[in-house]
Amino acid sequence: MSVVEHLNKNYESFKIEIPHWEILDQGVTALWGPSGSGKTSVFRILLGLESCPGFKWIWPQQAGKPSLDLATLPVAQKYLGVVFQSIDLFPHLTAEKNILFAATARKVASDQVEERMLHLRKKLRLDSFFSRRAELLSGGEKQRVALARALMSFPRMLLLDEPFSALDENLKMEARQYVKELLRETQTPALLITHDERDIQVLADKVTKIEHGQLLSS
Repeated sequence: MSVVEHLNKNYESFKIEIPHWEILDQGVTALWGPSGSGKTSVFRILLGLESCPGFKWIWPQQAGKPSLDLATLPVAQKYLGVVFQSIDLFPHLTAEKNILFAATARKVASDQVEERMLHLRKKLRLDSFFSRRAELLSGGEKQRVALARALMSFPRMLLLDEPFSALDENLKMEARQYVKELLRETQTPALLITHDERDIQVLADKVTKIEHGQLLSS
């Protein structure tokens, strides 16, 4: 388990108060709640995109390495993979170059890049649009590229912000399955931000509900 403590932040008409929250370091933890409940704000604070003085995110000791407080690290050193709701690919780059961008930024060894890319291309069925610019991809294709990019850098954890919301129902069903299989195969823990109960049913190993900025279960 990683542990979030003292995540408290006041907005003009809203307050987030999370004194203690345990997140799985294996499997999928879902932060589930309606629109306006504070999910996205928590997501942005964990990533380091919003400040929150005093909060801690303690990552447990692993393989002889000491525990870390991820809250104290710059965004680039948190080593988190992210799939935003808006996808946010580079439109002028091909699918391949979008995926490789993460590996280059994290300085992943070339042999690891090649092996990982082969696995992701096969699992996510990227070959038919691998050389196509992102601006020409369909919504489902963009989502697969974004997922591959996030996993390409061997992240400590994958953060998914409403990752299926832009897809139609048939694509959502397919996307949930390949995300579930990929996370299991790559042994990547994930934090899923969602309002959709179907996401919970298919993916979640632990569910934390949030309402009005407070956790109802943790």
